[in-house]
Amino acid sequence: MSATGFDVCVSGSGAVAMSLTLALSAEGWRVAWAREPESARPAQADVRTYALNARAITLLERLRVWPALKAWSSPVFEMKICGDSGGALSFSAWQQHVAELAWIVDAAALERLLGEALRFAPRVEIVPPLQGAQAPVHASLLAICEGKHSGTRANLGVEFVRQDYGHWGVATRLKAERPHNGVARQWFRSPDILALLPFNQPDPEASYGLVWSVPKARAEHLLSLNSADFELELNDAVLQSAPQAAEQIGHLSVTSDVAGWPLALAQADRWMGPGWVLLGDAAHQVHPLAGQGLNLGLADVDTLVDVLREARAREPWRALGDERTLRRYARRREAPTRAMAGLTDGLLHLFADQRGPLKDLRNAGMTLVERLGPVKHWLVGRALDA
Repeated sequence: MSATGFDVCVSGSGAVAMSLTLALSAEGWRVAWAREPESARPAQADVRTYALNARAITLLERLRVWPALKAWSSPVFEMKICGDSGGALSFSAWQQHVAELAWIVDAAALERLLGEALRFAPRVEIVPPLQGAQAPVHASLLAICEGKHSGTRANLGVEFVRQDYGHWGVATRLKAERPHNGVARQWFRSPDILALLPFNQPDPEASYGLVWSVPKARAEHLLSLNSADFELELNDAVLQSAPQAAEQIGHLSVTSDVAGWPLALAQADRWMGPGWVLLGDAAHQVHPLAGQGLNLGLADVDTLVDVLREARAREPWRALGDERTLRRYARRREAPTRAMAGLTDGLLHLFADQRGPLKDLRNAGMTLVERLGPVKHWLVGRALDA
């Protein structure tokens, strides 16, 4: 295969890169998957959970990964959000006329199952990583899915405009005393944001994935604690935020390592150029408070494959890396991505402000949205489709 060249070279080793490689293969294109050797990957356990929306699930169904992944996933039927001074907002699947709002999936299981599917995918060949911005094989299109620290993006001269929030995301797995009933909970605590995502490991009915956005100094403190002390601080934070919810949840126990990473807002100044295109965190990075990071990346995959398929049907004379074709992808994805980045960034800064009048105003606004059914329906509709 390598002697005759490839249609696309996909660079990256995460879920976005693997999903794109599978999707392109399924469309009949010859794909070179440029990635680091397995031995170069971190050996520590992955405690992350992803919240996948309806569009992401549909893509994984087409890739025939979802049936196996479902065993490592838990549905979200309701989302309860609380402000820092009485504000409250809730969303439910029945209000949206959908079976579930989202699925919380195990990050490691998703990547493992995508990798297993790629072992049997036709027209896919694993090749060495890129050197600079040069693919190790000839391909009409280079798809860069290398994550937020992409070296290829930098070598292409693309500016990655990054705004450091000064916050870290702290994540771990938890077991609760009482069933979660498919309810996700989030508290805007000013300045931190605490989210409990219903999960099915280790207890199918009473486990959570924790995502806690906290200022860097607080994160360093939390990451230095042993499990028992971390549990004390976490349970105290939930109790302070919502005594009634704390009673419904019961005591939370840590069941995994605790991990942390810096949070930022970032956007590439160009998403494409002659013969290359950016996808996922290589193109954009958002705050995890809305759980849309991977959804945006998988929507990039879905859109790029659609654009390439349309071009093949309507303009078969164009090369896959034709700038006019790739510009269509960028136009379709930049607006929804910027909108989601603006929403998460705005909410973070709104609830980080300690001034009393603004505190009252933001909580009143949250309660007002709760009472405006059409607005709630519109907000959830955008999240379901990323």
